[in-house]
Amino acid sequence: MNRLLVLLLLLMAGLGACKKSADPLVQYKIQAGIDDKIISDYVAAHPEDSAKRIDTSGVYYIVKTGEGGAGNDLFTSSTTITVGFTGQILTTGYTFAQTSNFHPSYTLGSVIRGWQLGIPEIKKGGKVRLLVPSRYAYGPYAQDSIHLPANSVLDFNIQLYNITN
Repeated sequence: MNRLLVLLLLLMAGLGACKKSADPLVQYKIQAGIDDKIISDYVAAHPEDSAKRIDTSGVYYIVKTGEGGAGNDLFTSSTTITVGFTGQILTTGYTFAQTSNFHPSYTLGSVIRGWQLGIPEIKKGGKVRLLVPSRYAYGPYAQDSIHLPANSVLDFNIQLYNITN
């Protein structure tokens, strides 16, 4: 009887291990792998863009020749940036945010992490394209007000109009 009970418990434990993990760290790592593959496949398919990776973050930036801006700007989390931008989902091309004649200002420390890493790659007047994995944007949180699904890999075209420290 005890052997049957032990066998039944082992069987249940084995079947329980087959379930999808609910561990947030495991889910984060799985999504990070998915995002990194999406971006690296895109970069490989578009070598003419000369995308560069920022450290080990998974965020890539593209600065067109002659569009990096000018000056010797210092960026901190309290730097105010004035920008014009278009934000799209990389995989679908859906535009979820766009400025036109209005150029909003943000404190660099208050924007998504992908912007915090990528905007310092240019100077005042510069233009940059950022490819941002979901973990450096909105992660597993959908942004319903702008119709942005959870875990979206984002593509931003940003022009930096002004920097204030």
